[in-house]
Amino acid sequence: MTLGRAVATVGSFTLLSRIVGFVRDIVLSAVLGSGAVADAFFVAFKLPNFFRRLFAEGAFSAAFVPLFARELQDRGYAEAITFARQAQAALLLVLLPFSVLLMLAMPWLLALLAPGMRDDQPTFALAVEFSRIAFPYLLFISLAALYGGVLNSLDRFAHVAATPILLNLALIGAVLGLSPMLSNAGYAASIGVAVAGILQWLWLLLACARAEVRLPLVRPRWTERVARLVRLATPVAIGGGVQQISTMLDLVWASLLPVGTISALYYADRIAQLPLGVVGIAIGTALLPLLARQLRAGELQSAMANQNRAVELGLLLSLPAAAALWLLSDPIVRVLFERGRFSPEDTWRAGGALAAFAVGLPAFVLIKALTPGFFAREDTRTPLNIAIVAIVVNVALNLAFLYGTSLAHVGIALATSLSGWLNAAMLALVLVRRGHWLADARLRSRSLRMLVATIGMAATLWLALTALTPALAHADLKGVAALAAVCLLGLAVYAALGALLGIVRPSELRAALRRQPGLKPVDPGEQS
Repeated sequence: MTLGRAVATVGSFTLLSRIVGFVRDIVLSAVLGSGAVADAFFVAFKLPNFFRRLFAEGAFSAAFVPLFARELQDRGYAEAITFARQAQAALLLVLLPFSVLLMLAMPWLLALLAPGMRDDQPTFALAVEFSRIAFPYLLFISLAALYGGVLNSLDRFAHVAATPILLNLALIGAVLGLSPMLSNAGYAASIGVAVAGILQWLWLLLACARAEVRLPLVRPRWTERVARLVRLATPVAIGGGVQQISTMLDLVWASLLPVGTISALYYADRIAQLPLGVVGIAIGTALLPLLARQLRAGELQSAMANQNRAVELGLLLSLPAAAALWLLSDPIVRVLFERGRFSPEDTWRAGGALAAFAVGLPAFVLIKALTPGFFAREDTRTPLNIAIVAIVVNVALNLAFLYGTSLAHVGIALATSLSGWLNAAMLALVLVRRGHWLADARLRSRSLRMLVATIGMAATLWLALTALTPALAHADLKGVAALAAVCLLGLAVYAALGALLGIVRPSELRAALRRQPGLKPVDPGEQS
């Protein structure tokens, strides 16, 4: 499968998931609002997701996929599946006691991660209860990440990309179905998170069975391959990805600000995550196994070309998205969420944070496109070191913005964005210095043209926003129609400018989306 087709497959299902996710957030904002119960739930929701991104989708995937590709390339399908079984046993050996320990220690963990919440004991107590209910999600989603790594390495992206839809559906069903029976909707939402983990695990377990990939439980063994997996995964687990570390640091700072700040940052981040998920995560997911196989096979020029196309695709979609989110931050938040318990003041808070998050959107997409260049070479330490530098800068910026300016929660989001740009710049610089990546003439030329097209689109959006200000001031049908019209206009202008400037050509799109034979498993009887 070509890089373009793989990105399109992952991106299309991710887009569908994000759309369902917006429905989920509309339901949550209407039922939970942006008060104490919402703050408590979003803290509980962040915890298993934070560790999931560190261990499952971060450390484990970054280390497992290149090693699985090596086994597939050098020793064949049967040995690769044997390695996957060993990795599953090792993962369970770590996650089971880890999950139990953190659930027992939840009050101390939350006191560390949300220190400001301790001043409001009822809210803090709710956060502890919600966290303990939701935390089993980590175990099941981590197993799902292993199955997803195997399927992605075999060029089977669709089922994995569709998995997050189940989380959104489970949360919607739990909040709407269970809230009337419980003391508050936070309990219902927390139960929905735990149920979602089980559903996602079962979904990918069935997908593996359909692909004739059998991963029964085996006794944990300390083999050379498992040792290599641990050595590669440990630096990523410590670094974790600067965006996720920054997100948890945002929770620490936000807990020191007035009630509702945590929720405002959550809603803003959810909107900013749409283009990041559709573009950035899709690129990273598709690029890592492809680069790992090409580098293992000695196809260095092909790997370099795919790295360039990944960066090009990331900029093509993230630059206009960032400009649009920055300009339309308030209307987007108002139309999506301002109903029920979500007030105009909540819109003002979340809109400011969204504009600040938009500044860093291209950087976070570039991080997703650049880190596979390290992970595919089984280098997980360099991104760790870079992430640590960026995290230190993030902390310094937060302190400066919170105590040296009046930016408040907007400063938290802006610090995250600026540290993201530093992270992306350092990753690119190291790859260039090592000769692992060099921007080709096509990337350099088209990047400038993308910037011109983005500026033209932004000017058009600003004029349209000015003309439609009265309609966009309300979260009614007129506001929805006005926002949709502005977004479609921006998309049309960017597409027209892109065609005029030669940024994307139809022949290149057809080549990128052309189907190629996927990897086929051998006779299941050969599996050991």
